[in-house]
Amino acid sequence: MVAVFSQPFGESWDQVGQLALALGLSSLIGLERELRQRSAGLRTHALVGVGAALIMLVSKYGFTDVLGGRVILDPSRVAAQIVSGIGFIGAGLIFVRRDAVRGLTTAATIWLTAGVGMAAGAGLPILACLATGAHFLVVYCFTPLVHRLEQFKGDVAVHAVLRVNYRDREGVLRRVLALCTQQGFTVGELATDQLPDEEQTLGIVAVTLRISGTQPVPELVASLTEIPGVLGIATSDPDDPD
Repeated sequence: MVAVFSQPFGESWDQVGQLALALGLSSLIGLERELRQRSAGLRTHALVGVGAALIMLVSKYGFTDVLGGRVILDPSRVAAQIVSGIGFIGAGLIFVRRDAVRGLTTAATIWLTAGVGMAAGAGLPILACLATGAHFLVVYCFTPLVHRLEQFKGDVAVHAVLRVNYRDREGVLRRVLALCTQQGFTVGELATDQLPDEEQTLGIVAVTLRISGTQPVPELVASLTEIPGVLGIATSDPDDPD
């Protein structure tokens, strides 16, 4: 094994380090997405980054045993398929609800993570680290900038997260979503939360809604509390409206 890892071509400890770098950087990006409770989180981004790095390494070193004589290979051909292949994952993260398109940021992050993995696998660690830093710069610094730019529009968009507790099997969620739409709000994301066992036994369900609109959120909350079956509503400001 030691002899194998000492060869300049094929497997080497340098490639193991490049694979580990891809895992670390892609995990950092995935952790940020996981903390924001996005559809693609830590595991997805880590696997995408490691997979892209592995394919890049295979493209560079996986055919050295057949080279020579009349055999000529283009090492970029295998790696080039990562760009088109990752599009299938990104497309699955984007969905359209009425006039709102959601998941674009997460899909773009998956695409960036693949690029980070490719850079790590290609032996470009500085470029991979800079791209990872650029991701955090965009998601943490550009969001306040977007909020400021929205103030120059005719209507200022309001973003909020609602946690609604309601009785199950009474059509409550359907009426909640309909009322949000009637009052001009768009429901961007919907996720069911885990409740204690005793509350589940009573048939209580908790759902988190990420909404955006131009109307006052307190008025919407007041209207939602009047829906039969709604047991409680909590509001909070989202970290990221996208």
